[in-house]
Amino acid sequence: MFARWISFVIRNRVIVLLTWVVIAILGTVGASQLTPYLSTTLNVPGSQSEAADHILTNNFHDNIEGTFTVLYKFRNATPTQMITYRSAIESAAKTIPTARVTQQREVSGVLFASITTSYSLNRAASYTDQLRGELIRFGLKGALVSGPPAINRDVSPVLNADLTHGQVIALLIALVLLLIGLGFSLAVLLPFIFAAATITASVGIVFILAQQMIMVRYIPNIIELIGLGLAIDYSLLIVHRFRKELTAHPSLNPAEAISITMATAGKTVVLSGVSVSMALATLLLVPVPFVRSLGAAGIVVPLVSVITAITLQPALLSLLGRRGALAYKWQGAISHDRLLSQFWRKITIFVIRKPGVIVLSALSLLLLAAAPLYWLEITPSALSAIPQQLESARGIAMMTERAGPGVITPFEVIVDLGASELASTEAMQNARRDFASRILRDPEVFIVATDNKFPFVDESGRYLRIFVVGRHDLGAPRTKELVRTLRLISPASAGFSEATKIYIGGAPAQGVDLLNKIFSSFFLIALLILMLSYIYLVRAFQSLLLPLKAILMDLLSIAVAFSSIVLVFRFHIGSSFLGN
Repeated sequence: MFARWISFVIRNRVIVLLTWVVIAILGTVGASQLTPYLSTTLNVPGSQSEAADHILTNNFHDNIEGTFTVLYKFRNATPTQMITYRSAIESAAKTIPTARVTQQREVSGVLFASITTSYSLNRAASYTDQLRGELIRFGLKGALVSGPPAINRDVSPVLNADLTHGQVIALLIALVLLLIGLGFSLAVLLPFIFAAATITASVGIVFILAQQMIMVRYIPNIIELIGLGLAIDYSLLIVHRFRKELTAHPSLNPAEAISITMATAGKTVVLSGVSVSMALATLLLVPVPFVRSLGAAGIVVPLVSVITAITLQPALLSLLGRRGALAYKWQGAISHDRLLSQFWRKITIFVIRKPGVIVLSALSLLLLAAAPLYWLEITPSALSAIPQQLESARGIAMMTERAGPGVITPFEVIVDLGASELASTEAMQNARRDFASRILRDPEVFIVATDNKFPFVDESGRYLRIFVVGRHDLGAPRTKELVRTLRLISPASAGFSEATKIYIGGAPAQGVDLLNKIFSSFFLIALLILMLSYIYLVRAFQSLLLPLKAILMDLLSIAVAFSSIVLVFRFHIGSSFLGN
């Protein structure tokens, strides 16, 4: 059946090529319209942080992704000047439709204001420059604008420029390596055509999926990286096998050589792509939307690569023919089979002579290289990753210097009193103040902000909101412990009625919920991946031991890869070389 399919593709190569041109065009159009559908949400369904976020959105009309933060440093300001500063921020905010100033407070000589809009992250980000201009016009020349929309506006051009720069370097390195490997041949272009088709088709499919499910912002970048890697790997394997058949059997015509190639190298590509896709599909089992979007992309890219390999690649090889596939003058390093065979033969003989010593030595080195994995710490995110020269990053740095790292990502404690108008009663007012005082006594708490009016009480009078600023940043172990401590406080012990419910929200709580949800299903999913991979490889290799060896080697490789990340980003070994 596989041979008949390849024969069909070769006979109809023009139709296949035109079909891929249409797919690439549609994928490109989809990619150009994808950005508004991408999200940065890390919501965890069923968690306390999601419940708190739901109340903040529906009852306090908060929109975290569309909220700006304005910071203005003042010195020895009089009460009249403070009123002027606050009024200037109110006036500047009017430049953004639907915007409203939800809070203004002074923290360590900095006026800190939140401007909430009803817009999505990307739409709100488009008003960043206008807001900055209006603040200057109203006399706040030194004001810094930060928050998710401003960060998005500042980081996006830098990120896009860096990604473009990285892509150009990656493509140039790939071209050089392909020229070294394949020599001077038109076949060098096939992996790039393969990559372009795979990436555009994958992004087009993701555009369709994004209409129905959450897709995280960096999915297109992941598709580009994986798509390029798989394209070079798969295409190079097929091209090398095709050239080998042509040179080893000069009497074969290109169609026959393609059929033989796809029966060997082609089936290997299918096996590899399906294995990768099947393993990544298990991410769909993680009950977190952002992880599921990674799983969806993980399914799409390898499967599209397989489809490209069994349709576009044979058609392109048929179009190239013998003359286009073979090298001119410089044959390429991998064409010197005799030299390579002798090299690998010597290594194989050496290994076979002392298998025990080699195995122990190799395992010892790999385990030593994997040792830094012990110091791996997982955090939900880090604000330190933002380039420090940007205005939004300078705003974060200003608050961090004045009030500590926790002020950028405060806890939001939501108290559901169970019925409307209860917040104004004297009993609840006393309970609220006692609860805030109890939180403040925790040594990990820096600031607690509470009041009896908006934005601390919603319009219905049912929900109370208390801002809690910790002393450490978002991913710090002590911040995670503070989340657990706050969640242990029962409503009754805090002075509220039995009908009261307390939700701990905000970025720190969301981060803890995210990691807990991922780790709660991690081992089950990892076991499922290993079992599925083992069963699939047993069927493919017709062996019980070979798949087991392959899986163990993969686990070692993954451990070493993560350990290298720990060495660079935690212990800063080689970080200067990477510009970190």
